[in-house]
Amino acid sequence: MREIELEDPKLMEEVDHEEQNLLNLRSKATEFLIREEYEESIQACSQFITLCQDYIYKNSPHFDSDHFLKLQKSICLSFSNRAEARFRLKEFSAALEDCDEALRIESTHFKTLLCKGKILLNLNKYGVALECFNAANLDPQANENSETLNGYLEKCKKLEFLSRTGGFDVSDWILSGFRGKAPELAEYVGAVDIKKSDISGRGLFTTKNIDSGTLLLVTKAIAIDRAIFPQDSGENVQLFIWKNFIDKVVDSATKCRRINSLISKLSTGENEDSMEVPEISLFRPEAADNCSFSSENQFDLGEILSILDVNSILEDAISSKVLGRNTEYQGVGLWVLPSFINHSCHPNVRRLHIGDHVVVHASRDLKAGEELTFAYFDVLSPLSNRREMAGNWGFTCCCKRCKFEDGIYSNQEMREIEMVLGKGLVDMGGIVYRLEESMRKWMVRGRAKGYLRTSYWLAYSKVYESEKLMRKWGRKIPSIESVIDSIVDAIGSDERVVKLYMEGGLKMGVGGYNGVVEMDKAMKFGRGVYGKVMKKQAMKILL
Repeated sequence: MREIELEDPKLMEEVDHEEQNLLNLRSKATEFLIREEYEESIQACSQFITLCQDYIYKNSPHFDSDHFLKLQKSICLSFSNRAEARFRLKEFSAALEDCDEALRIESTHFKTLLCKGKILLNLNKYGVALECFNAANLDPQANENSETLNGYLEKCKKLEFLSRTGGFDVSDWILSGFRGKAPELAEYVGAVDIKKSDISGRGLFTTKNIDSGTLLLVTKAIAIDRAIFPQDSGENVQLFIWKNFIDKVVDSATKCRRINSLISKLSTGENEDSMEVPEISLFRPEAADNCSFSSENQFDLGEILSILDVNSILEDAISSKVLGRNTEYQGVGLWVLPSFINHSCHPNVRRLHIGDHVVVHASRDLKAGEELTFAYFDVLSPLSNRREMAGNWGFTCCCKRCKFEDGIYSNQEMREIEMVLGKGLVDMGGIVYRLEESMRKWMVRGRAKGYLRTSYWLAYSKVYESEKLMRKWGRKIPSIESVIDSIVDAIGSDERVVKLYMEGGLKMGVGGYNGVVEMDKAMKFGRGVYGKVMKKQAMKILL
């Protein structure tokens, strides 16, 4: 470090001693980083940067240019090392600031460019991350670290392409029987926009006509907590997961300005109609990161709890089954953009959980300007059950289906049908027959017929699954194909509905649905459940 011209020997001795202390401190900081003691490394780097800057300020008149540059490089390296340590602790905002400080000293510093690229990649900023990796690739040090750098470059190019095009394909993972790691996904925002919703607060809307199965969103969790517990573990297990989840969200929001800013856009469940409608561009991976901390961006625990209570998603919900997961698996997470999707009992989108990502696709054909809606709970249930579940979520559903059924249920005959169904151990064929006759008498047509068949799914599925009941009632009730068509039209595709359709085909013969028309219909139902992010062969395996 030392090339300095001083006339006073005593002063020279003091400088020697001070520089030696700086060298020791820098070595100590590096050693902490290598040993993965990140907090200690940050502390040592911070101390070195402060002392070295003070040292330069006091003695710079006596330095030659080479000596000054060496000291500056030492500070640059310390900023870079501190950024790496902060990155490992997921302190992304502070780590990016350290990278920028290092690059102000040396704009082509290889280690810093590599670190900044990794941070941006972790924040799903694929384009700017790629710029950092390409800049690092121009440095002579790139030859010594070619394998590592090339790995990041290839990964970043792939994710940037997926994020731009939505060209996802999970076929290989499905064909392998879900073995190994889940496919690597990128954040993607398709043809959607955020607007005021007639359902509640703000919602997501399509910006063009959409076919069933079309990919709409892929987004990574802000935080997620999972565990494998028996289903009868009780509330203690759920409380354990919930506490860990809250801690993770608070930690992420504290350490990253962008995450903090995105969470601040979410509803707390109060005054939703007066909340600002954010630009969809804020949620795209290529969005400029202009977020900065301010008093309104700081959350107290009560606010965080309210936001999570309204916006968190359970992975064990009917509408969010994880492909290939353990049946005793439970999890909860926060995915920001899907949190804007409101509930409906005749939903038009579905979600799949793959790794830490949520994949949202259309479950039936959509028209431009149509609001996207999820099923927050099991909608293959009668109105009374759905009302109870909606109450548990803290709202009353006023969708077209609920309004229609509310009017129908004023009829005494409908109340009797539901009462008989609720007793169990009844002839389900008789219930189906009675319901179909009632709909014929009341001239229930079109999608409304699908609404009622969906509400009494339990009865229909029991009949079509039973050879005995089909022998008794088969000629008196509609075909399985017509019932399933109307249910899918009412609520979109559902695993249980598709399963019943496929089993019905198998009962026709060993080969099942071999006809082109039948198989095409099965594939369409499958796309509504699983989306179009897989090849035909993989879809057939799932079906």
